[in-house]
Amino acid sequence: MPLRLFLTSGDLMADRRFEFARDLQLKGDLPAAADLLEQTIELAPNFTSAWFTLGEIRAQLGERDKAIAAFRKSRESDASDRHGAHLHLIRLGAAQLSEMPKAYVQALFDQYAPRFEHVLINDLDYRAPSLIFKAVVAARVAAKKPALFKRAIDLGCGTGLAAAAFAKQVDQFIGIDLSPGMVKEARATALYAELEVADMIEGLRARSDASANLVVAADAFVYLPDLGPVLSEARRVLAPDGVLAFTLETHDGSGIVLGEGLRYAHSAEHVRDAMAKAGLQLLTLESASPRIENNEPVRGVVVVAEKT
Repeated sequence: MPLRLFLTSGDLMADRRFEFARDLQLKGDLPAAADLLEQTIELAPNFTSAWFTLGEIRAQLGERDKAIAAFRKSRESDASDRHGAHLHLIRLGAAQLSEMPKAYVQALFDQYAPRFEHVLINDLDYRAPSLIFKAVVAARVAAKKPALFKRAIDLGCGTGLAAAAFAKQVDQFIGIDLSPGMVKEARATALYAELEVADMIEGLRARSDASANLVVAADAFVYLPDLGPVLSEARRVLAPDGVLAFTLETHDGSGIVLGEGLRYAHSAEHVRDAMAKAGLQLLTLESASPRIENNEPVRGVVVVAEKT
């Protein structure tokens, strides 16, 4: 079975029935899987993982109302929403676009931490750090400024791939990530002078004004619907002439949408507007795919801005 979060019901029989239902789901027998999950929930009415999986199956079967009801039950049975049922409700048009549940993001990356780099690099052709690195160097060369930075902050640092890309350009790296598992992996690289388990915005708020020369976020802002708060905090912590660089997923429409991969996609117009409101000078906004998904390049942009 694919790696995914499982929250036990506390009832051995219910847990076993859930496993059988998941097997049926993966084999494509969705009606049988749904029936077995209904039986499972009768044994354990607050079985979060069963409700969530039932919601997925109902959505796959095109049963929107039943899917919404199941996802709501999943969210009610786990207030922290570690499965991310709220995101599926957004996709189904049953909830407003809003911040991702922090417990969901943390659980997602804690699970993937040990094999994160292998999956990204070997399976998904992940290249966000190299895209950011090349864009920053090109922007600095065009401005006739050195692409060397005394102090940098890596937002959503993961296992340290962005720090590795900038290792020769940065004297001191600070890493911030919501996932303790990711921070553990990043610590093993010895690339960071400091690492902190925190939300990106909260991590920035703990930093002094003008305390960084570079802020990077490789594929991290895709978990934020509204870029305004993080851009404002990044500008505050950047010293004059400091650089902010990041990748985003994008789309042809306007504003923000939650994509099929449960990551936020921001239109180019929205990015430009958010940059202007934050008081950052936009230097680069170029189309660039940060990864492959379902054998197709994910549509994205690489962005470089400066604090003037």
